[in-house]
Order: sequence, then structure tokens, then C-alpha cells
Amino acid sequence: FCTPCLQECLKPKKPVCGVCRSTLTPGSRALDLEKQIETTETTCNGCNKKMFLSKMRSHAASCSKYQNYIMEGVKAVTKEPLHNTRSFPNRFTFPCPYCSEKNFDQEGLVEHCKALHSMDAKQVVCPICASMPWGDPNYRSANFMEHLQRRHRFSYDTFVVVGAFLCPLLQDYDADEDDMMAQVLMRSLRDK
Repeated sequence: FCTPCLQECLKPKKPVCGVCRSTLTPGSRALDLEKQIETTETTCNGCNKKMFLSKMRSHAASCSKYQNYIMEGVKAVTKEPLHNTRSFPNRFTFPCPYCSEKNFDQEGLVEHCKALHSMDAKQVVCPICASMPWGDPNYRSANFMEHLQRRHRFSYDTFVVVGAFLCPLLQDYDADEDDMMAQVLMRSLRDK
């Protein structure tokens, strides 16, 4: 878990797990899980070196063969780049649809709009949604502030990060979805 998500799980009087909702005891460690991570052996998909799961993340970050393995998978499912990439919106920073102030990340845009535009009823296009491949750049939200609160309280990439750690192919917005799923399934069978 990232720190903000874990803190949310610990806020209630009876804290719960963010995945299974079982009761958590703050401050107590999951010793059984730690032991399993320390004693389960795996093999690097790049260099075939054997190691315990507890060492895999640091190894993967420094193993050039593993990085090549990941890039081969990304190349296998990525479409050829289109000629005019300037016509595609930036998916990392956004302008305010009310005052056109620029370069907000998603959370920054939400905070900016809450602070300065919470009473503005003008119908506007959500720049976050419009930047997504499935987004409609002409759709005007009837209540943009409510839309922000419901849809963009947290970053879509928060969910992608977990999947991307398991399979970096999931991060590529331009990848063909069918090819991407086939590649993920193939790797999951091969990586058992």
C-alpha cells in the first residue's frame, strides 16, 4: 500500500485491511507474511538468478537483463507511434477549465477547483477525462465539481501502479488492449 491509502485504512476506530476488510491491529507486524516473503524463492525473468521474494524488488531495479525483458514485453504490445503526436493531450498535467491556469497534476487540479471554483456552475469539459484515450473532449459535465469529487479524488494511475509492478505492460495507454491481455496471459503462464 502507499502511505495515504494505508493511513485511510487506519483512520476508523476499528482499522481494517484495504483488501479483505479484516480487522487490523496497528503496530503489529504480519510475521507470517514476512516469513513467507523471506523464505519463498523465485527466479529473475531477466538473468535467471534465484533469490528470495524479499530481494526481488531491489534486484529487478538494478538488473539490466530484467529491464530488457520488460521492454521486450512493452514493444510486443505497443502500437507504432503516430506521426502527429502533438494532437494528443498531455495525460500528466491539466489546465483548469474555469480559469485556464496550467500544469496541475490530477490532485492539484481537484484542490485548485475546490479552493477557487467551488461555486462556479458553468458547464466545462473535464481535462482529465478528455485526456484519456476513451475520453470525449467535447463532453461538458453538468456538475463539474461533483464530477471531480466522485471521479478524480484519487489518481487512476494509483491503480495502474500496482498492476504495472506486476506487469509494466499495463501502463501503456497506447498499447492494443487485446495484444496487451494476450501478452499478460502468456507471461503469467510462463512465469509460474
